[in-house]
Amino acid sequence: MSAPENSASTPRRFAPQGPLLGEIRVPGDKSISHRSIMLGALAVGETRVTGLLEGEDVLATAAAMRAMGASVERAGPGEWLVHGVGVGALLQPQAPLDMGNSGTSTRLLMGLVSTHAIETRFVGDASLSGRPMGRVIDPLSQMGAAFAASEGGRLPLTVRGANPAVPIEYRLPVASAQVKSAVLLAGLNTPGITTVIEPVPTRDHSERMLRGFGAELSVEEVGGANGLERLIRIRGEAELKPQVIEVPGDPSSAAFFMVAALIVPGSELLIRNVGLNPTRAGLVHVLRAMGGSIEELNPREVGGEPVADLLVKHSALKGIEVDPAVVPSMVDEFPVLFVAAALAEGTTMTTGLEELRVKESDRIAAMAAALTAAGARVTETENGLTIEGSGGEPLRGSANSRVKTHLDHRIAMSMAIAGLASRDGVLVDDTRPIATSFPVFEALLRQVAE
Repeated sequence: MSAPENSASTPRRFAPQGPLLGEIRVPGDKSISHRSIMLGALAVGETRVTGLLEGEDVLATAAAMRAMGASVERAGPGEWLVHGVGVGALLQPQAPLDMGNSGTSTRLLMGLVSTHAIETRFVGDASLSGRPMGRVIDPLSQMGAAFAASEGGRLPLTVRGANPAVPIEYRLPVASAQVKSAVLLAGLNTPGITTVIEPVPTRDHSERMLRGFGAELSVEEVGGANGLERLIRIRGEAELKPQVIEVPGDPSSAAFFMVAALIVPGSELLIRNVGLNPTRAGLVHVLRAMGGSIEELNPREVGGEPVADLLVKHSALKGIEVDPAVVPSMVDEFPVLFVAAALAEGTTMTTGLEELRVKESDRIAAMAAALTAAGARVTETENGLTIEGSGGEPLRGSANSRVKTHLDHRIAMSMAIAGLASRDGVLVDDTRPIATSFPVFEALLRQVAE
């Protein structure tokens, strides 16, 4: 898993390398990879997954499901076979589940085990252990699960599952696909109907995949105080059927190469097989609004998910005011959007980003400091950043001083991309966390620069 802060770091300087040309295929979508392993482990029979993201976060999920009785085995590059135990049949793990740096694994698995008659202890690295889990603990406690957490609702924590659990109707206080998914996964083994009310739509991979595996799940849009709300209902004591899943390319991984091709002069890059689920495609729309040339080729549907090849060309970007309504559909992509804004002409304003303060790091503060160190003009606000762009001129860079990534993979990759559009390059203090979500990131960068 991700290395602790006091072990030897792996710094690297990312310098200008000319235009990005050719084509690449990014690894499988992380959200879908996590869920395919979890639901495959709850289905009876063999689930075959191709295109799985083999980063440390997803491997933590695989190890956890193995520890609770499922057979989860790698058959080849990106190809995995999962033999499940059935809903309600998870076994008591014999040791704590090590989640490494994966908040997704932790929150979704907390939901999964909270309605099984087992006791599960979750541990993680220094970064994950600093992240609050209270927003998941609250609804799962209402369903009958008991929690013993470290101060502030943090890891290490122990979950004692409810048996039987109580179905609830839960309104999300903050837009969060992870909290929604945790409650829905808890509802799988809960008698009756569990309902989640979503005031703002978030990524819907859990709903799509649960239905694909045979769960009885409905989604209804109804009028709420602030517009349409989504009512998601799942009937418990489900019997899941094994599936064959082809995981599309991760749009969050493609985001780094989209921005790189837009800001590095002369670039023309084809990114193949990118998942374009509407609840995940916010960055594409925002970059187009800034003047980015991003063309969708060969649109198609794979396993219920919209997919296309993206042709991205260097563009003169312009600063915009980003509508906070798009935040749920691109919450993980804001760090690299900040890089695009730093190279645009004019001012980019972002608001409504409170969620970024409780990610792997405080991504608002971390990116403000990192971009400032690289020569960008950035103003930090309580819930976002205001960035004065360079008008396409390269950033100064940080040739000798290390940019701090705080063990956050997205900060590290975003600042690597900033280095490609700088004079002196950007020295990233530690590239090890990149392996949590995108282990071939640096290899792909070398490939398109040759």
